Amino acid sequence: MMKLLVSALEPSANLHLNSILPHLNREIVGIFDERFGKPIYDTSEFSVMGFLDVIPKIFKAKDAIKEMTNLAKECDSVLLIDAPSFNIPLAKSIKKRYPDKKITYYILPKVWAWKKNRVKKVEKYCDNLASIIPFEDKFYNRSTYVGNPILDEIKKFKEASKKYNSVAFMPGSRVSEVKRLMPIFREVAKEIDKRKVIIIPPFLKDKDISQLYGDIRDFDISYMVQETLCHSDFAFICSGTATLEAAVIGTPFVLVYKARSIDYKIAKRFVKLPYVGLANLIFYFNNGKEFHEELLQDEVTKTNLLKAYQNYDSRYFLNNSAKLRDILKNGSAKNILNLI
Repeated sequence: MMKLLVSALEPSANLHLNSILPHLNREIVGIFDERFGKPIYDTSEFSVMGFLDVIPKIFKAKDAIKEMTNLAKECDSVLLIDAPSFNIPLAKSIKKRYPDKKITYYILPKVWAWKKNRVKKVEKYCDNLASIIPFEDKFYNRSTYVGNPILDEIKKFKEASKKYNSVAFMPGSRVSEVKRLMPIFREVAKEIDKRKVIIIPPFLKDKDISQLYGDIRDFDISYMVQETLCHSDFAFICSGTATLEAAVIGTPFVLVYKARSIDYKIAKRFVKLPYVGLANLIFYFNNGKEFHEELLQDEVTKTNLLKAYQNYDSRYFLNNSAKLRDILKNGSAKNILNLI
């Protein structure tokens, strides 16, 4: 049976991989979630957020790249998903040893935000550049837009401004994200007279939730991201893929982002885009309009979050959501399979 070498280090990468596997008639080896087989490393070993968090992982990453390169010998092709700090050096290592090995990069490095020099590296070491963001062809010379995986994964969209008497909170999954946002989310929750639901990523289901999220007695817990968003009147969401999910579903939300000062200052110095959220960026490159509100760093206060909640327009979000789905066109699973 043919083998595919897979590098899926992050939860979001494994979520997208999950949409591909049912149609993939190949054995997979490499780094991925344990529910898909037996990886050579647990993906949690590579979870980091922030520049200083990366340092302890460097030596482990070098060892993993050596092992993955050795594994490539017995594989017919290679699939890299996101994680450019790891996957670009891996692509280079594999191409150097096996020049004819076909490498597909799925979910390309976000060079439109920073590190534009990655374009040359990705195009040099990878055969297929599978883009999931419509405007990436403005930055890559030979990327192929394959659609967006979220349209494969989401089956229900809001069609009307129905009230559910429920508000969702998504503080993220990384320790640093959660610890900065949960104290503020707890304050906000006390001021909202509706059911409060904290959405926790499914991969944390067997973990000690209280240790990571602290006191959540005022919240109901849900592990079903899309279903909960669909049945929420509003959501407070940590910057990340979940904001695009909410935008596609049509759930009004505010993006919140609060990082260490040093991380934010470094990012601010290099990133020159007007927005953080993907839905906002897609709209920006398409027609210049803003999809949703963003609160960053010192703006992330109880007062500002409550103001965003009190002033949202559900009809505006529904209209924008329909426009966003038109821009994204279709899911990516079928097209990425064809490329592989």
